[in-house]
Amino acid sequence: MKTHRAVRTPGGLSLRVDVRTLLVGTLLLLVALTASVVLIGTGDFPIPAADVVRTLLGEGDPGQEFIVTELRLPRVLVGLLVGASLGLAGALFQSISRNPLGSPDVLGLGQGATAGALVVIVLFSGTANQVALGALVGGLATGFAIYLLAWKRGVHGYRLVLVGIGVSAVVTAVNGYLLTKSDIVDAARAIVWMTGSLDGRDWDQVWPLLALCAILVPLVLANSRGLRMMEMGDDVSYALGVRVERVRLVLMLSAVLLTAAATAASGPVGFVALTAPQLARRLTRSPGPNLMSAMCMGAALLVSADWISQRAFGAGQLPVGVVTGVLGGVYLLWLLVTERRAGRI
Repeated sequence: MKTHRAVRTPGGLSLRVDVRTLLVGTLLLLVALTASVVLIGTGDFPIPAADVVRTLLGEGDPGQEFIVTELRLPRVLVGLLVGASLGLAGALFQSISRNPLGSPDVLGLGQGATAGALVVIVLFSGTANQVALGALVGGLATGFAIYLLAWKRGVHGYRLVLVGIGVSAVVTAVNGYLLTKSDIVDAARAIVWMTGSLDGRDWDQVWPLLALCAILVPLVLANSRGLRMMEMGDDVSYALGVRVERVRLVLMLSAVLLTAAATAASGPVGFVALTAPQLARRLTRSPGPNLMSAMCMGAALLVSADWISQRAFGAGQLPVGVVTGVLGGVYLLWLLVTERRAGRI
């Protein structure tokens, strides 16, 4: 039986807290922070975890401070923000579609952002900032197209997933065409970007993504009650006073922005948005959207995958997108088999 506790604030507001969900979210956050400290200390110049913490608190020597704050901390922060953004976006799409396959990976938002980046790279030989802007625009345009094509007196479940799969196939073909029309230098640059990597990330990628999360996360949490009601169906939600289409549009737009911004910052890192909400739900054993738990799980998954990419293969480093792709692909196969046995697909 699930354990809940009522918490009353000084202002008289009463809240019901799911203790298990709170504990799981706290543990996942601790895992993400611990993995971040270990990752910051990893590299050609290893730094013990205690020295990393001391340096982050402003008590390290000048050499360690430069390595930690200028070289490694931005990369780790981008990883945390990208993982959290993808975890939250995946939880939103899966809750809205009421389908475990309803994630940005399956719906084609990552491919759309990739198309925007490829247009800038192949046709305009743009700078890194221009590529990031192109990815953001491409993701937004793809999300808008999916919403319009899936609309039929509202946006519902499997129709959203099926339309997303179709759009993803079209955009993937466009991406392949762009690569065949590019010269070898631009093609090599595009392939590196498409792999999904945290290499070379600095504070220029941290601040825009942090600012966007600071705006969108409170907005999403403010609409979380409506999202929970919508999981019981539109008719029940309308009866409970939820403005279903308004809430759905706001949350879908937020999820698209989070996915596009994360892709712009790191390239298309696959399967985090698909796996993080499902793993969080299994740990919390809660049927709700588990938004905060999915965010913490996404952050923990991505920084852990980045550590694996740097340490598990000897001197050679893999892009983090390769690691998440392998792990996420295995999870997707398991999920498809499970859904088929349950008769849902």
